[in-house]
Amino acid sequence: MSTELKHEQYGEMLRQIITEIKTTRVIVAHKVNSAMMQMYWNIGKRLADEKLEKGYGSNVVKRLSSDLQQEFPDTTGFSPRNLWDMKKFYEFYSLADEKLRQLVALLPWKHNLLIMGKAKSLAEAKYYVELTHENSLSRNMLLNFIKADSYRHKILESKTHNFALTLPENLQEQADEILKSTYNLEMLGLKHPVKERELERSLVEKIKYFLLELGAGFTFVGNQYRLTHNDEEYFIDLLFFNRRIHSLVAIELKVGTFKPEYIGKMNYYLGLLDLQMKQDDENPSIGIILCADKGKVDIELALRDFKKPIGIAEYMLNFPENEIKELINNEIRDFESRL
Repeated sequence: MSTELKHEQYGEMLRQIITEIKTTRVIVAHKVNSAMMQMYWNIGKRLADEKLEKGYGSNVVKRLSSDLQQEFPDTTGFSPRNLWDMKKFYEFYSLADEKLRQLVALLPWKHNLLIMGKAKSLAEAKYYVELTHENSLSRNMLLNFIKADSYRHKILESKTHNFALTLPENLQEQADEILKSTYNLEMLGLKHPVKERELERSLVEKIKYFLLELGAGFTFVGNQYRLTHNDEEYFIDLLFFNRRIHSLVAIELKVGTFKPEYIGKMNYYLGLLDLQMKQDDENPSIGIILCADKGKVDIELALRDFKKPIGIAEYMLNFPENEIKELINNEIRDFESRL
């Protein structure tokens, strides 16, 4: 028997070892980061216990920073500003539950600084912490979600759907969670009115970013997804599967204002999906009608007599002018407060 490995055997061995090394590095990095966050937490707690505040406590923190940097010359992160941030870190999350603290400890320090600097409440911070973990967001991507005010659009604004009338009680809350009232499609870079097919094509081209905007658990199935029934063809604009609620999710794109007749069309599509595609262990298919504007139609009344779960949402291609001004003013205030 030859003692030399065949080319294929060696290649497989090399791939397995590389995978092992990369996996170990990720585990080690998480442990190191978690230990670092615990250290920052403990330092912040000590500063908070001493009741140090900017002003009379500035000299103490400056001296502490100098002594720490002298003691650990090869370690960064002990500047006066960072020490104040450690205190804020402890105070901000001191009332949080254990689960949130554990998630926060796994985030890089710059992610935590960004969330603390922008979130106006623990609930908002929790939303962005969980969003970052679920989607492995980089700091820049996280910043984009914060500037788009994703928390307000998903959590605070009212949503329009008939899930309470069409889904079992155990699915109603889960289905509500996957629907937003407004979707930010600024990532498409569209600056002019578009046709529905152009909007669809842009979304498909940037499907990775659209999946992030949809939320966790979505898997892309296809666009212009073809269904046939009684020798007739029907095409769903965008079809997804959501692993969290174990349901197919159909999205119809409308570049104008919502019209009640859109519901009947979606209701029929969902019936075909449940009849032809839904597996026995899957939950009922869900529809989302994505419009440029919900308009003034009584949507709850329009949804009332339909038996399929359907949600109505708006999309936003660019930040409205008043929101841009608000973001700029907030940035100026943040800068001035740091000065």
